[in-house]
Amino acid sequence: MLTVHHLNNSRSQRILWLLEELGLKYDIVFYKRDAATNLAPPELKAIHPLGKSPVITDGELKVAESAAIVDYVLAKYGQGRLQPPKDGPDHWAYVEWLHFAESSAMLPLMLNLYTLRLGEAAAPLKPRIDSEIDNHLSYMAGALGEQPYLLGDELTGADIVNSFVVEVAKNFGRLAKYPNLAAYVERLHARPAYKAAVEKGGAYAIGQ
Repeated sequence: MLTVHHLNNSRSQRILWLLEELGLKYDIVFYKRDAATNLAPPELKAIHPLGKSPVITDGELKVAESAAIVDYVLAKYGQGRLQPPKDGPDHWAYVEWLHFAESSAMLPLMLNLYTLRLGEAAAPLKPRIDSEIDNHLSYMAGALGEQPYLLGDELTGADIVNSFVVEVAKNFGRLAKYPNLAAYVERLHARPAYKAAVEKGGAYAIGQ
Protein backbone atom coordinates (compact mmCIF):
# COMPACT_ATOMS: atom_id res chain seq x y z
CA MET A 1 0.00 0.00 0.00
CA LEU A 2 1.25 3.45 -0.90
CA THR A 3 1.57 5.86 2.01
CA VAL A 4 2.01 9.62 1.62
CA HIS A 5 3.72 11.46 4.45
CA HIS A 6 1.75 14.65 4.05
CA LEU A 7 2.70 18.04 5.47
CA ASN A 8 -0.04 20.65 5.47
CA ASN A 9 0.36 23.52 2.98
CA SER A 10 3.19 21.85 1.14
CA ARG A 11 4.27 20.24 -2.10
CA SER A 12 2.91 16.91 -0.87
CA GLN A 13 -0.59 18.11 -1.80
CA ARG A 14 0.23 17.52 -5.47
CA ILE A 15 1.21 13.91 -4.72
CA LEU A 16 -2.23 13.30 -3.26
CA TRP A 17 -3.64 14.83 -6.44
CA LEU A 18 -1.52 12.51 -8.61
CA LEU A 19 -2.84 9.46 -6.75
CA GLU A 20 -6.42 10.70 -7.05
CA GLU A 21 -6.02 11.20 -10.80
CA LEU A 22 -4.89 7.59 -11.07
CA GLY A 23 -7.66 6.32 -8.80
CA LEU A 24 -5.18 4.55 -6.53
CA LYS A 25 -5.73 3.48 -2.96
CA TYR A 26 -3.32 5.02 -0.48
CA ASP A 27 -2.86 5.95 3.14
CA ILE A 28 -1.98 9.40 4.50
CA VAL A 29 0.16 10.14 7.54
CA PHE A 30 -0.44 13.76 8.52
CA TYR A 31 2.17 16.21 9.80
CA LYS A 32 1.44 19.76 10.99
CA ARG A 33 3.65 22.81 10.55
CA ASP A 34 4.79 24.61 13.68
CA ALA A 35 2.41 27.52 14.28
CA ALA A 36 5.24 29.91 15.22
CA THR A 37 7.95 28.99 12.69
CA ASN A 38 5.83 27.45 9.89
CA LEU A 39 8.46 24.70 9.67
CA ALA A 40 7.82 20.98 9.40
CA PRO A 41 7.73 19.08 12.69
CA PRO A 42 10.77 17.03 13.79
CA GLU A 43 8.77 13.83 13.37
CA LEU A 44 9.34 14.05 9.61
CA LYS A 45 13.07 13.51 10.16
CA ALA A 46 12.25 10.02 11.37
CA ILE A 47 10.83 9.37 7.90
CA HIS A 48 13.56 11.08 5.84
CA PRO A 49 16.80 12.74 6.99
CA LEU A 50 15.88 16.05 5.33
CA GLY A 51 12.70 16.26 7.41
CA LYS A 52 10.70 17.48 4.42
CA SER A 53 7.59 16.45 2.55
CA PRO A 54 6.58 14.85 0.22
CA VAL A 55 7.86 11.40 1.01
CA ILE A 56 6.07 8.22 0.03
CA THR A 57 6.57 4.67 1.16
CA ASP A 58 5.56 1.63 -0.83
CA GLY A 59 6.24 -1.45 1.19
CA GLU A 60 9.91 -1.24 2.15
CA LEU A 61 10.69 1.36 -0.52
CA LYS A 62 10.91 5.04 0.38
CA VAL A 63 10.95 7.82 -2.23
CA ALA A 64 11.39 11.58 -1.68
CA GLU A 65 11.39 14.57 -4.05
CA SER A 66 8.26 15.40 -6.04
CA ALA A 67 9.53 14.63 -9.55
CA ALA A 68 11.06 11.34 -8.40
CA ILE A 69 7.79 10.37 -6.72
CA VAL A 70 5.82 11.18 -9.87
CA ASP A 71 8.29 9.15 -11.93
CA TYR A 72 8.04 6.20 -9.57
CA VAL A 73 4.26 6.19 -9.24
CA LEU A 74 3.64 6.52 -12.98
CA ALA A 75 6.23 3.86 -13.81
CA LYS A 76 4.75 1.34 -11.37
CA TYR A 77 1.06 2.22 -11.34
CA GLY A 78 0.36 4.59 -14.21
CA GLN A 79 -0.24 2.04 -16.98
CA GLY A 80 0.73 4.71 -19.49
CA ARG A 81 -1.48 7.41 -17.99
CA LEU A 82 -0.43 11.00 -17.29
CA GLN A 83 2.73 10.83 -19.39
CA PRO A 84 3.54 10.71 -23.10
CA PRO A 85 5.03 7.53 -24.58
CA LYS A 86 8.77 7.26 -24.04
CA ASP A 87 9.32 6.80 -27.77
CA GLY A 88 7.00 9.70 -28.65
CA PRO A 89 7.90 13.27 -29.67
CA ASP A 90 6.79 14.80 -26.36
CA HIS A 91 8.80 12.59 -24.03
CA TRP A 92 11.77 14.85 -23.44
CA ALA A 93 9.62 17.96 -23.21
CA TYR A 94 7.69 16.12 -20.49
CA VAL A 95 10.91 15.25 -18.64
CA GLU A 96 12.09 18.85 -18.89
CA TRP A 97 8.84 20.20 -17.44
CA LEU A 98 8.88 17.55 -14.73
CA HIS A 99 12.19 18.95 -13.47
CA PHE A 100 11.61 22.62 -14.32
CA ALA A 101 9.46 23.30 -11.26
CA GLU A 102 12.09 22.57 -8.62
CA SER A 103 15.26 23.01 -10.67
CA SER A 104 14.37 26.49 -11.96
CA ALA A 105 11.00 28.02 -11.18
CA MET A 106 10.68 27.58 -7.43
CA LEU A 107 14.01 29.13 -6.41
CA PRO A 108 13.10 32.80 -7.04
CA LEU A 109 9.61 32.24 -5.64
CA MET A 110 11.06 30.85 -2.42
CA LEU A 111 13.59 33.68 -2.26
CA ASN A 112 10.67 36.07 -2.59
CA LEU A 113 8.94 34.38 0.34
CA TYR A 114 12.02 34.55 2.54
CA THR A 115 12.97 38.13 1.67
CA LEU A 116 9.44 39.39 2.36
CA ARG A 117 10.26 38.80 6.00
CA LEU A 118 13.32 41.06 5.77
CA GLY A 119 11.46 44.21 4.78
CA GLU A 120 13.71 47.00 3.48
CA ALA A 121 16.82 44.91 4.10
CA ALA A 122 15.84 42.83 1.04
CA ALA A 123 15.68 45.83 -1.31
CA PRO A 124 19.02 45.10 -3.08
CA LEU A 125 17.83 41.58 -3.95
CA LYS A 126 14.31 42.43 -5.04
CA PRO A 127 14.96 43.50 -8.67
CA ARG A 128 16.88 40.30 -9.39
CA ILE A 129 14.26 38.10 -7.72
CA ASP A 130 11.45 39.85 -9.57
CA SER A 131 13.19 39.52 -12.93
CA GLU A 132 13.78 35.80 -12.39
CA ILE A 133 10.17 35.20 -11.37
CA ASP A 134 9.02 36.97 -14.53
CA ASN A 135 11.57 35.08 -16.60
CA HIS A 136 10.17 31.72 -15.52
CA LEU A 137 6.51 32.72 -15.63
CA SER A 138 6.96 34.23 -19.09
CA TYR A 139 8.56 30.99 -20.25
CA MET A 140 5.67 28.96 -18.87
CA ALA A 141 3.06 31.30 -20.36
CA GLY A 142 4.71 31.17 -23.78
CA ALA A 143 4.92 27.39 -23.74
CA LEU A 144 1.34 26.99 -22.55
CA GLY A 145 -0.12 29.42 -25.08
CA GLU A 146 -3.79 28.62 -25.60
CA GLN A 147 -3.38 24.93 -24.77
CA PRO A 148 -5.23 23.58 -21.74
CA TYR A 149 -2.10 21.85 -20.42
CA LEU A 150 1.66 22.16 -20.83
CA LEU A 151 1.93 19.38 -23.40
CA GLY A 152 -1.37 19.94 -25.15
CA ASP A 153 -4.87 18.66 -24.57
CA GLU A 154 -4.13 16.09 -21.86
CA LEU A 155 -3.05 16.52 -18.26
CA THR A 156 0.33 14.96 -17.42
CA GLY A 157 2.52 14.58 -14.39
CA ALA A 158 4.34 17.71 -15.55
CA ASP A 159 1.20 19.77 -14.91
CA ILE A 160 0.80 18.23 -11.49
CA VAL A 161 4.38 19.08 -10.49
CA ASN A 162 4.18 22.61 -11.92
CA SER A 163 0.85 23.32 -10.25
CA PHE A 164 2.76 24.37 -7.14
CA VAL A 165 4.69 26.97 -9.14
CA VAL A 166 1.60 28.71 -10.46
CA GLU A 167 -0.24 28.42 -7.14
CA VAL A 168 2.58 30.18 -5.31
CA ALA A 169 2.87 32.76 -8.09
CA LYS A 170 -0.87 33.42 -7.88
CA ASN A 171 -0.74 33.90 -4.12
CA PHE A 172 2.07 36.41 -4.59
CA GLY A 173 -0.08 38.33 -7.07
CA ARG A 174 2.27 37.54 -9.95
CA LEU A 175 -0.17 36.26 -12.57
CA ALA A 176 -1.84 39.52 -13.60
CA LYS A 177 0.51 39.76 -16.60
CA TYR A 178 -0.11 36.14 -17.54
CA PRO A 179 -3.85 35.58 -18.00
CA ASN A 180 -3.33 32.16 -19.56
CA LEU A 181 -1.47 31.01 -16.45
CA ALA A 182 -4.24 32.40 -14.24
CA ALA A 183 -6.75 30.43 -16.30
CA TYR A 184 -4.46 27.39 -16.10
CA VAL A 185 -4.56 27.47 -12.29
CA GLU A 186 -8.34 27.61 -12.34
CA ARG A 187 -8.46 24.73 -14.82
CA LEU A 188 -6.26 22.58 -12.59
CA HIS A 189 -8.26 23.42 -9.48
CA ALA A 190 -11.52 22.52 -11.22
CA ARG A 191 -10.48 18.92 -11.80
CA PRO A 192 -12.48 16.48 -9.63
CA ALA A 193 -9.31 14.65 -8.61
CA TYR A 194 -7.72 17.90 -7.45
CA LYS A 195 -10.77 18.70 -5.33
CA ALA A 196 -10.77 15.18 -3.88
CA ALA A 197 -7.07 15.51 -2.97
CA VAL A 198 -7.68 18.80 -1.13
CA GLU A 199 -10.61 17.26 0.71
CA LYS A 200 -8.43 14.39 1.88
CA GLY A 201 -5.31 16.46 2.53
CA GLY A 202 -7.01 19.25 4.42
CA ALA A 203 -7.07 23.02 4.05
CA TYR A 204 -4.51 24.16 1.50
CA ALA A 205 -3.08 27.70 1.38
CA ILE A 206 0.46 28.20 0.18
CA GLY A 207 2.85 31.06 -0.58
CA GLN A 208 1.76 33.16 2.37
